[in-house]
Amino acid sequence: MATLKRGSRGAEVKTLQGKLNLMADGIFGPLTEEAVKEFQKRKGLKADGVVGSQTWAALGVVPSGRKVDEIILHYTATPEGEEFSNAQIKQSHLARGFSDIGYHYVIGLNGEVRPGRAEAIAGAHCKGHNTRSIGVCYVGGCPKRTTPNWRDIGKDTRTAAQRATLEKLVKELLKRYPGATVHGHYEFDNKPCPGFNVKTWLTQVGIKQ
Repeated sequence: MATLKRGSRGAEVKTLQGKLNLMADGIFGPLTEEAVKEFQKRKGLKADGVVGSQTWAALGVVPSGRKVDEIILHYTATPEGEEFSNAQIKQSHLARGFSDIGYHYVIGLNGEVRPGRAEAIAGAHCKGHNTRSIGVCYVGGCPKRTTPNWRDIGKDTRTAAQRATLEKLVKELLKRYPGATVHGHYEFDNKPCPGFNVKTWLTQVGIKQ
């Protein structure tokens, strides 16, 4: 196999992306580079994002199934009470260089669960954790547009339906991925997402970590 790095294209990049459980578009972009570095770190290799003979060899013994040990909660960072579709989320993610919607699940204002990426494919929602996690996002998370600088303010805007659905969905995911832990995006990035303290919420809904 050829040595691959950011900017590479073609069938071998698709093979690499398949091994890393990424969307196989054949373009070695920033998300593929990030996934390679994460993999290299886990395998004790030089985490330079370049796929040479050692990284290819390590990839050859990786199980085909994606190991998930984190469930990370998000908000869409949109105004309270305003619906935001998966198509709109996807468009915003494409504009940031992603190949698809970054979340695996989105919860609408009415509590509807809207599937995003397949669980078998690594998401694009939390840098450094994408290959090992499931991303769950609820619509909202900011105060109304009439609030000055509303985009910079995190707020728990979950409707009653969203609260019920989030609890049910997280419990279902934990059954599918025993041993996984649940986190708020704020634990890994300097932002208030998802607008509430996840550790406190877990205690309130009876989920033990």
